[in-house]
Amino acid sequence: MRPGSTGGLGGSAQAGPFSSAERGRPRRGAAPALIGALCGLAWAAGLRGLMAIVAGSESTATWLGTFAQLLLPGLVVGALLGWAARPWFVFAPFLFAASVVSPALFTTGIGGGAIALPVFGIAGGYALAGRGPRWTRALAGLVAVAPIPGWIWATTLFGPDFAVTTPRGAWIAVYFTAFVAVLAVGCANPLKGSG
Repeated sequence: MRPGSTGGLGGSAQAGPFSSAERGRPRRGAAPALIGALCGLAWAAGLRGLMAIVAGSESTATWLGTFAQLLLPGLVVGALLGWAARPWFVFAPFLFAASVVSPALFTTGIGGGAIALPVFGIAGGYALAGRGPRWTRALAGLVAVAPIPGWIWATTLFGPDFAVTTPRGAWIAVYFTAFVAVLAVGCANPLKGSG
């Protein structure tokens, strides 16, 4: 008889300190959180670059707006999605909204993207995770891809430089779409291990 086995006495015949159910669960530790934090910081810094392209000469980097309201939440959101200790960590992207929501949201619309982008990412994460009924995943997938036609429509407001029929406009559209897709992949992580 091997050490750690119980033979045929009704117990588990698996050797080692963990049951088969425990061995099947992903282990959470510092490494996934650190990798997620690095990815989240890079994602937020890249998103800030996209924001600068859209805003043009009106774009300004500030300690509050750039660092406290975008880069720091990006780092924290990335760490939580990488760690993925609980399924509800999928809601971590709403930290972006918490950092920018103000009365200006209701008068000027500034900060609306900090609410919409997490919704698209979480919907995409749910669709990618493969959990739940197929129809709810399909509906979530439709929500997740809604920014693509939305971006194409919005480019008509931004001006001819942003038209997706031009090389520059197509590149910017890919830039934006890639950010939504990467967020969706990150949001799928906490949901993959949930029951």
